[in-house]
Amino acid sequence: MTEKQEVYYELLVLRCQQGRKDALEELIKTWEKRLYYFIRRLLNNEQEAWQVLQETWISVLKGIPRLREPRKLPVWLYSTARKTALYHIRTKYTEKSLIKEVENSITVEEWEQNSVFEDAEQVHYGLDKISLQHREVLTLFFLRELSIYDISEVLNVPIGTVKSRLFYAKQALRNALVDEEK
Repeated sequence: MTEKQEVYYELLVLRCQQGRKDALEELIKTWEKRLYYFIRRLLNNEQEAWQVLQETWISVLKGIPRLREPRKLPVWLYSTARKTALYHIRTKYTEKSLIKEVENSITVEEWEQNSVFEDAEQVHYGLDKISLQHREVLTLFFLRELSIYDISEVLNVPIGTVKSRLFYAKQALRNALVDEEK
């Protein structure tokens, strides 16, 4: 994220904290598609994703007056969306334990060099076939809004775990796409 973006986010948050309606509308307009896309990758149902997005906005509107680091708006928004989606999943389905993975030392550059997915429709199909844990890390990574460090904050896991999840998520996505081709 650039310095200019950070300043923009800070000013937007400050205007929202002042209760300015135009700032809240701008916040929603700016982030709605990105948050919906992220939530949609976590949930398999479009209607549920819209519902969770609405619940996310309610949480955001309630929480924005207490946001202490306005420059971290993207991390805070994705964290709020993730928490809301996971809460929705837990209440709708029985809670499933997530797989704990061993930290891996693969670098992001290696991951990017080895990942070329050309057909967006295939990628979306493949994302629906892999685990929630893998979907969320790939979605956050491909949105390109967040660094590996920021993703670790959103997911509340160490940086090494993010890298490991990216590595295994890439393999899972590739396997799902290969299975689809067969």
